[in-house]
Amino acid sequence: MDLVAADIGGTHARFAIATIDGGRVAGLADQRVLKTADHASLQTAWEAYGDMIGRPLPRAAAIAVASPVGGEIIKLTNNPWVIQPATLCERLSIDDHVLINDFGAVGHAVAQARADDFEHLCGPDVPLPDLGVITICGPGTGLGVAQLLRTASGYHVVETEGGHIDFAPHDPIEDTLVARLRKVFNRVSAERVCAGPGIIGIYESLAALENRAKPELTDKDIWSAALDGGDSLALAALDRFCLALGSVAGDLALAQGARAVVIAGGLGYRLKQRLPLSGFADRFAAKGRFQQMMASLPVKVITLAEPGLFGAAAAFAQIHG
Repeated sequence: MDLVAADIGGTHARFAIATIDGGRVAGLADQRVLKTADHASLQTAWEAYGDMIGRPLPRAAAIAVASPVGGEIIKLTNNPWVIQPATLCERLSIDDHVLINDFGAVGHAVAQARADDFEHLCGPDVPLPDLGVITICGPGTGLGVAQLLRTASGYHVVETEGGHIDFAPHDPIEDTLVARLRKVFNRVSAERVCAGPGIIGIYESLAALENRAKPELTDKDIWSAALDGGDSLALAALDRFCLALGSVAGDLALAQGARAVVIAGGLGYRLKQRLPLSGFADRFAAKGRFQQMMASLPVKVITLAEPGLFGAAAAFAQIHG
């Protein structure tokens, strides 16, 4: 069967036509990426997608959203759209749907992806375990977190908001960063540091350390400068970001009892060549008496082009067989 797969994030709304066969995702076609800022609602973006591909949309949908899923109204965390689950079938002209948290969808993608859809980052270079917990986290507009439990009878995905745990500074530079962010946000969560916009606070803290004027740059400006290598301070901020992400990923693995970790998210994919060389692994394992155990966990990055779309469709396939 065919269905519409949608992955609605803070910045982009991604759509595709997914084909389900034998309880698994057989393929994605007609993929499009829309900017959420260009559309008033999910319904108008949905209609625009239908116009783009020039064909009637299937009457089933798998929709992943960057927000906790539950209640009568869903307000996306980093997106002004509001979704009313009870009205989806009527407004989207569908008969059936699955609504899932965006990183819950990534959890389903990890569960159903092939071994060659992952690249090794650190720890033992072995396949993901067939049994036990896999922690999934990834930076994008926010910091997504999910938990995958594999059992002998199948798998279960636990959606979480783990990106909003407190951020724990590891050294004097991060002490300064947290003190600076606390003046703005009062409470400093992991997402304030380890998501795309978090690079601004890191960059400004490093600039203040060197008595530079406060830079007037966006997070996109800093990421571009860092990834191009043309700005030494931006590059230092990137290194610091990778260290902090290693710390947070290790904390999540400890809390969830993980046997492996998968890094996802748009930034996670863009950083897959840098993370192994950045000190990420040392920070991931730096958990005191549990350092040896942490160093024994395989850490990988998922390389599927659109894990949110694939995972939303995979969730529909698991629920509806």
